[in-house]
Amino acid sequence: MPGDERSPRPARGVSAVGTDLLRALREGELEVLGLLPRSSNYTFLVRVDGAPERTLAVYKPRAGEAPLWDFPEGTLHRREAAAYRLSQLLGWPFIPPTIVRAGPQGIGSLQLFVEHDPNRHFFEQREDPSLVPQLQRIAVFDFIANNADRKGGHCLLDAGGRIWGIDHGLCFNAQYKLRTVIWDWADEAIPDGWLADVDRALACIASEAAGARPLLALIDADESRALCQRMNAALASRRFPTPGPHRSYPWPLV
Repeated sequence: MPGDERSPRPARGVSAVGTDLLRALREGELEVLGLLPRSSNYTFLVRVDGAPERTLAVYKPRAGEAPLWDFPEGTLHRREAAAYRLSQLLGWPFIPPTIVRAGPQGIGSLQLFVEHDPNRHFFEQREDPSLVPQLQRIAVFDFIANNADRKGGHCLLDAGGRIWGIDHGLCFNAQYKLRTVIWDWADEAIPDGWLADVDRALACIASEAAGARPLLALIDADESRALCQRMNAALASRRFPTPGPHRSYPWPLV
């Protein structure tokens, strides 16, 4: 809103999210600013009142989810939040804080908006060696989360050089559906430290420990079993996934 000095600014410090901001995401009043373009489902940019500063978030109501033949209807917003919970359980906080809550259009996901340059998507980022480890770790995450829609534009680069992953509504299907643009390191060895993170998170999920319960509450029993199977597969192979046997690239690519 040019010329409006009250216009909210995107959160700049997502790497250190305070309790006040998390509380505002959960409880603050949401003001819809408009629809975000190029989204297959209804996706709104909203202002969150009650945050430490004017804060923007992305709101995806369940009512705006287009039905899909291969995902249970009305579950995409829960998968967005589940991906955030898995990233936190792994200790890989590359997904902006994401919750499920009621909003102006009903229940949906709410995710902190990250300021970024839309022209610096994955296909630009991978040319910078300093960014490659972040992209590689996202590739491991997408395998175990079974991300069926990792487009290049879903990797956001902020001003501090940190890559954030967004759009995880097509994750956690019990059937293997990995579709991604990040195949650059297929069949290469996964770093031991990341495998240790996967092993620790797997133990937590398999035992239904307290730390895993927020994640398990968002996916069904078949999906949680398949998640554990993929984590075990990553630990057994110790390698980045390879394409196939199904269609392995999303469309469009960005």
